[in-house]
Amino acid sequence: MEIRKAVIPAAGLGTRFLPATKAQPKEMLPIIDKPTIHFVVEEAVESGIKDILIITGRGKRAIEDYFDRNIELERHLELYGKKDILREMQELSDMADIHYVRQKEQLGLGHAILCAKSHIGDEPFAVLLGDTIVQSNTPCTKQLTELFGKYESSIIAVEKVSKEDLSRYGIIGGDRVKDGILDINSLIEKPRPDKAPSDLGIIGRYVLTPEIFDEIEDTKLGMDHEIQLTDALRRLLKTQKIYGYEFDGMRYDIGDKSDYLRAIVDFGLTHPEVKNDFRQYLKSVK
Repeated sequence: MEIRKAVIPAAGLGTRFLPATKAQPKEMLPIIDKPTIHFVVEEAVESGIKDILIITGRGKRAIEDYFDRNIELERHLELYGKKDILREMQELSDMADIHYVRQKEQLGLGHAILCAKSHIGDEPFAVLLGDTIVQSNTPCTKQLTELFGKYESSIIAVEKVSKEDLSRYGIIGGDRVKDGILDINSLIEKPRPDKAPSDLGIIGRYVLTPEIFDEIEDTKLGMDHEIQLTDALRRLLKTQKIYGYEFDGMRYDIGDKSDYLRAIVDFGLTHPEVKNDFRQYLKSVK
């Protein structure tokens, strides 16, 4: 079955990046010359998905403005003959059919996904967290959609995390179906290391069946007094199979300062305009 729609939750407060995120969404933090959410939308589009719903909140208007046309800017670029950047700006607003819904209360990721129910309807869909970038040869979401076509069950991207970081993630446990694919039998949100079923953490990419909405509606407030998507997935597991997939690629959590700096370095070293000078600079740093 084809995955036609994607949901990008982008309503979080970004408290780990204060004071920078007091005046701008964390999803708009730039990686060289593109905001984080640009890479996320690109991943969805490169995975064959053009119908995208972004879940926003108060103070997130900059995201809507970014993907909208700016006629005054376009006229300025045209007047000064900057055709390449003009074309890039026009392509930006045409890259996907992007819709917006506001999450009126900060009640967690599960609640943010629930805000997409009327838009998604009765079909499977992808979820890409708006503050997480995955760099890979095949887009991470495409890896998941291809597996969904085979298994026709919810698929969650996971990766190994250190023992010290287990309490920061939703952790899965399960039986290996084949290399890199697990038939999940347990999910725990932010467990203590001694309670974790494995070292495989959920990293912010999913393909979900629409039954998840009913499970979210029946999920009570959990960790951090929020409606946790992991808790709703555990409920869904009682009636449907869910698979974990150790995706191929490099993930960056842009809400984490160290990951953000790693992203700047890694993307800077491949950016056509700055990579040579930047590489020379890094060699000179002691």
